[in-house]
Amino acid sequence: LTVLKYFCVHVLQTIQGCEWDEITGEVVGFYQYGYDGEDFILLDLKKLTWIALKPQAVAIKQIWDADKDIIKTDEFYFNQIYPDWLKKYLRYENTPPSVSLLQKTPSSPVSCHATGFYPDRVDMFWRKDGEEIHEDVDHGEILPNHDGTFQMRVDLNISSVKPEDWSRYDCVFHLSDVKKDVITKLDKSEIRSNKGETRIIFDGNCILVVGLLLLLVCITGLFIWWKKQRLVKDKGNLIWRFHSL
Repeated sequence: LTVLKYFCVHVLQTIQGCEWDEITGEVVGFYQYGYDGEDFILLDLKKLTWIALKPQAVAIKQIWDADKDIIKTDEFYFNQIYPDWLKKYLRYENTPPSVSLLQKTPSSPVSCHATGFYPDRVDMFWRKDGEEIHEDVDHGEILPNHDGTFQMRVDLNISSVKPEDWSRYDCVFHLSDVKKDVITKLDKSEIRSNKGETRIIFDGNCILVVGLLLLLVCITGLFIWWKKQRLVKDKGNLIWRFHSL
């Protein structure tokens, strides 16, 4: 954060986070401010009080120490929330992503889709005969998942690829700092498509349409029957009145 004051530029820095010892399970949080490159004030998470590292920070310390609710909130985040996030992300780093081949229709590009990886420092591409290709390839953006992991896709236009050449193509997923890549061969039997789902939706629409037609026929038949009964009743009333005359 850069603050302008008396036409001079001052720099306010903050460092916050936590360290987790996997062996002992000890968690150490830290929350510190610096001003113009020098330590200024820090939060002692054990005593739950701010420590002024400069004489100018004493007044700020007194104000911040008086706000016990915020200090309690900081304690909760640094001792529970942040360590949980750290453990979760470390767990993700050791978990390989889920890579699958997707295709909307037989004429659509084949998407190599990877999800569940962390961090987002990845490279993903298509190869032919072991060499990376760029023609007929479309790279999608890296998108976040709801659990903090990421997903991405790379599309390959297969309209000009002969069926006998499919085995020459593969998709490579490379995660930064991980030596072993995830390689997925272009195999027609491994492609997941929504073709079957489309058929199910179409059948469901047909059933719905047929059901509405049957309901319409029933309503029409009931209306015709009611009109006939009303007509017979009206005729009977008319005949009765005629005889009454």
